[in-house]
Amino acid sequence: MTALVVTGGAAAMALNLSQGAGAPLPASHSEPLGQVAAQAGTVVDGAAVRDLLTKTATSARSAPAKTPAPAPSTSPKQTTAPAPPAPVYLNPFRSITGLIPQRIDMGADFAGSGPVYPIGDAVVTSATGSDAGWPGGGWITYQLTDGPAAGLMVYVAEDVQPTVQVGDHVTPTTVIADMSNGPDGIETGWAMPDGSSAESQLAVAGGISGGGPFPTMVGVNFDQLLVALGVPAAPNLGQSGYGVLPSGYPTSWAAGI
Repeated sequence: MTALVVTGGAAAMALNLSQGAGAPLPASHSEPLGQVAAQAGTVVDGAAVRDLLTKTATSARSAPAKTPAPAPSTSPKQTTAPAPPAPVYLNPFRSITGLIPQRIDMGADFAGSGPVYPIGDAVVTSATGSDAGWPGGGWITYQLTDGPAAGLMVYVAEDVQPTVQVGDHVTPTTVIADMSNGPDGIETGWAMPDGSSAESQLAVAGGISGGGPFPTMVGVNFDQLLVALGVPAAPNLGQSGYGVLPSGYPTSWAAGI
């Protein structure tokens, strides 16, 4: 049996073999085994050392390389689409029970019962339950303050009783009148700028009053607005209108205004 001594250099050689990929040893590590034994003084089997070094180097070469851990994934931030803007105008008869469209005359006539709202933000300019000029007596006007018809005047008349007062600022959620299912129904449409009567009676609109001919151009325009808001159309909406639609009134209405 051949005996040799393992030195610190021999141990370093073993480490180099375990970390490297089989490169030849530098000359400083290839001294005769007798010299190695003389330097350290620990007796070991020379064949066993060679075998150990060979196995260590082979194991280092065949060990799989370490795969770096994947970087943490960064998910894109969830973005919420902005909510669509709220409509400026709303259906004023959305809470009416038994709403029945009748005809277009100076405005648009309806039967039914329940609360009536303004079309949009507005200021009340008239509010009475006893106007002799209208069957059933009610007469309410409000001036719109927002949207494409801002500045225009709207009337609600006949079988209605006001629930607001002159000067009140109202919104599309304010109940402005209670509609009764009376024999006359109600009429609503564009009012004169001073709120005294229906716009169609002015000379600039053709001077058409309660005697007709119907439908008036002013009444058709207002019913088209109501239809855009979801109100059922009057039976005569498709007929040609009489009179003139004065300047300042929008000539078409987009759905869901």
